[in-house]
Amino acid sequence: MRFAVGERDFLRDGRPVRLLSGALHYFRVHEAQWGHRLALLRAMGLNCVETYVPWNLHEPRPGGFRDVAALGRFLDAVAAAGLLAIVRPGPYICAEWENGGLPCWLTGALGRRVRTGDAEFLRAVANWWRELLPQLTARQCDRGGPVVLVQVENEYGSYGSDTGYLRQLVELLRGLGVTVPLCTSDGPEDHMLTGGSVPGLPATVNFGSGAREAFAVLRRHRPRGPLMCMEFWCGRFAHWGRAADPRPAADAAQALREVLECGASVNVYMAHGGTSFGGWAGANRAGERHDGPLRPAVTSYDYGAPVDERGRPTEKFWRLREVLAPYAEGPLPAPPDPEPVLAAPAGVALSGWAPPDAVLAALGGPEVAAAVPPTFEELGVDRGLVRYRVAVPGPRQPYALRVAGLRDRAVTLVDGVPGPVLAEEDAVLGPVPGPAVVELWVESLGRVNYGPRLGEAKGITGGVLHERQYLHGVSARGLRLDALDGAAGAVAAGGLASGAPRPGARGLHRGTVTVPAGGAGDALLELPGWTRGFAWVGGFPLGRYWSAGPQRALYVPGPVLREGANEVLLLELEGPAGGAGVAGAPRLVP
Repeated sequence: MRFAVGERDFLRDGRPVRLLSGALHYFRVHEAQWGHRLALLRAMGLNCVETYVPWNLHEPRPGGFRDVAALGRFLDAVAAAGLLAIVRPGPYICAEWENGGLPCWLTGALGRRVRTGDAEFLRAVANWWRELLPQLTARQCDRGGPVVLVQVENEYGSYGSDTGYLRQLVELLRGLGVTVPLCTSDGPEDHMLTGGSVPGLPATVNFGSGAREAFAVLRRHRPRGPLMCMEFWCGRFAHWGRAADPRPAADAAQALREVLECGASVNVYMAHGGTSFGGWAGANRAGERHDGPLRPAVTSYDYGAPVDERGRPTEKFWRLREVLAPYAEGPLPAPPDPEPVLAAPAGVALSGWAPPDAVLAALGGPEVAAAVPPTFEELGVDRGLVRYRVAVPGPRQPYALRVAGLRDRAVTLVDGVPGPVLAEEDAVLGPVPGPAVVELWVESLGRVNYGPRLGEAKGITGGVLHERQYLHGVSARGLRLDALDGAAGAVAAGGLASGAPRPGARGLHRGTVTVPAGGAGDALLELPGWTRGFAWVGGFPLGRYWSAGPQRALYVPGPVLREGANEVLLLELEGPAGGAGVAGAPRLVP
């Protein structure tokens, strides 16, 4: 098949074609469920699927590539479902994903030089794309595959103006074998389209409403070429500690109808959001300039999408299907049968608990001594936590102890006695007399994925001060979340000396949940009375839980569960609120 960009339309084998696409991120859906979700997209009236590619997921350490072939397997599933594909390989993706998909080992070293024509950044991109792009190029439509369109960067005009950098990415993609059309995507504003588009490439725009006005702006910049909304925002993501903001189905349907009445192609964002498993959810900065307080994204990426987090069609699915049906080639297929669900609630039997120090000693990185607190990036921690220890010399008065540049949240202890949880970037622990030993267990709540503070460091980025004096001589030790992933993580956890269960206490909890024969299926993990941490079931990293809400349970994909005993790990980072209270037994519910 030949796919090209015409004067007014996309062309398939020379004939006009409209892309009716939906976003589905392969990395947010369990692989065993790809086929089911893709069938739902077809049943909604879509002929195409779009996915980002997160660099940091596939190269968590420099040169340490991990399952890059997942993109190829997904594109094969797309072809089997009879859909076309749009791929957005970044290198930056946003996506409410940790660091916008950029590896923290790279942003930590380069700072503001990322997303520019900096030679060191482009070398890293080239190394990454040389590993990734064979999965894409072998599946382009001119080679019999589903890929018809590849996006260069992502919303670059919202971030920078280095158009030479964009041209270098185009040359790199072409040089590495991408032969299908390339495009860019930006907000429908002059400065965004000026900074983010590339002469000779079709530009697309992103919005949730006001299609006619948005396309009028696009036409000022691109008098010719297809109209396309690359991200039609049919819903919204959520942040911890803030109420969700759902979009009514009728409103989304009307806005989509306007897009199609303009003769445009569209990509529904998200058609199926899925889940940011494994603590990969990103964060935003509040305010119009995206430089205010941190707003970490919840684990669920349901997005108010037409197909919900658990793969079920919603009212929005049926309303959008009504809008899309007249544009489909033939009758729409019926939605597939729902995925199996857990037959009955099942409690988690906790069998042991290890305190935080023991977990860190067994699973953490090396202890590092430094004059000033090293950042997460310097310690090689992408997702997880770092314990900082600093001595307050004495004798001296109980001056206020201040933590400058805290990112993002710290559990404190003074001489082993729990203190307040700190959550401000410039945080005050309170009066501390000397001599004393202060511990700060700092957790990253997700790196910023959009705006000028993209790539900012995590940990203690300023210093620890007593009165106005910096306290030098800091020891730090990090724990990466992936130390508990998979079978290796289960073995490592099993090797810890384990005390009696202490539900909800700080530390690592082990347990099992038993699924009866024939009873496995999609479930939710509930943690009544637990405060904040991460969960694994059968070695699969479900992601962060937090009593701050609005998310109250973690989605457990059915393929993760097996009949019989399933191991559960819970890394509780904070303990009961205020150091008191009783946590309930975790449980799986249908």
